[in-house]
Amino acid sequence: MGERVVTLAPDHPGLHLIQRIRDEAHRFAIAGHRARRSKRRTTSTLEGIGRDRRQTPQAAAHAFRRAEGRHGASVEDLTQVEGISRKLAEKIYRELHAA
Repeated sequence: MGERVVTLAPDHPGLHLIQRIRDEAHRFAIAGHRARRSKRRTTSTLEGIGRDRRQTPQAAAHAFRRAEGRHGASVEDLTQVEGISRKLAEKIYRELHAA
């Protein structure tokens, strides 16, 4: 089937309707993108380990609060934190170093 091109005058009501639909679709997409980006910034990569472990003073001081500390912590470093098992330390390490 061939394409049919319809040219509307700049002041045509149909053209204005199509432009408003386009603009609303863009506004909706941008708002959704901003909401997802904002959620990513406020959600911890350590969400899965539980609130109590994330907030322990030892964990905060040792590895979790400062970005350079948590990314530089090895599995062995993480196991030194009270309440963090080897299995959990490996899970945290994988989460923090996922590409």
